[in-house]
Amino acid sequence: MEKAKKYEISFEQYEEGVTLEDMVKQILDDPEFPALNEIIIGCWGDLWDDGCQLLLDSIADAPEKFSHIEKLFVGDMGYEECEVSWIIQGNYSRIWKAMPQLKELTIKGSSELVLGEICHENLEALTIICGGLPNSVIEEIKKAKLPNLKKLLLYIGIDDYGFEGDENTIRAFLEEADFPKLEYLGIADSEIQDELTAVVLESKFMGQLSTLDLSCGTLTDKGAELLLEKLPNYPQIEKLDLHYHYLSDAMMKRMERELPGVDLDLSEQNEKEVYRGEVWMNAMLTE
Repeated sequence: MEKAKKYEISFEQYEEGVTLEDMVKQILDDPEFPALNEIIIGCWGDLWDDGCQLLLDSIADAPEKFSHIEKLFVGDMGYEECEVSWIIQGNYSRIWKAMPQLKELTIKGSSELVLGEICHENLEALTIICGGLPNSVIEEIKKAKLPNLKKLLLYIGIDDYGFEGDENTIRAFLEEADFPKLEYLGIADSEIQDELTAVVLESKFMGQLSTLDLSCGTLTDKGAELLLEKLPNYPQIEKLDLHYHYLSDAMMKRMERELPGVDLDLSEQNEKEVYRGEVWMNAMLTE
């Protein structure tokens, strides 16, 4: 039976001087740890100044101690603990070799994030949650050798918080990436969600997906029209996640009517704001 546990340093513990090194020791000394298959890492103290490198190095230096961990989430915290753009991440280059058993990796925060040369036989799910995904990280994932990857969810974010590209960046990524078993593709949380929807619908992965995730961004009726036009060509798609969007009531009804066999998530409808004649829309997660 799968068993997960979250480890974190509270504000009170941080004020008392508890460090990430102490938390790593707590993990290894925890009598429940040997029975876990998933660990979730929350706040590790002054994460806006120091990243999680000590944790990553601890895993890489003693891989036998973490050989039973199949799922790893680093950075599970809300904005009240730390804004996503403030989370200092780390270099995961050594993790791929140190954790050959790893099936799922979730990373929150993209500041100072390095994935390195990704080569892993068993990873099935990779999720990066951030307010802006740097081109360097996109390039690393594009070159990744992940023959068994089934789920890829990337929060694209905005240029103010790290995303340096445009729709052509994502087009090149989807053209060159090689994930033969991909079933779930998420290109989410973008302020150019309509443009990215068009790019995704043109990608080579469409014929193999069962779940398409275009959530958390500025999707409008323009992007929805493309979905209504193209999705009938891919009857194997079972779920379409569009939660947090800017669709009109009329378009939402059309999608429900014209995509009857698709599990459709249209929750969290937003309204465009107009200020001094300009229309403003925001991706869900930025700062």
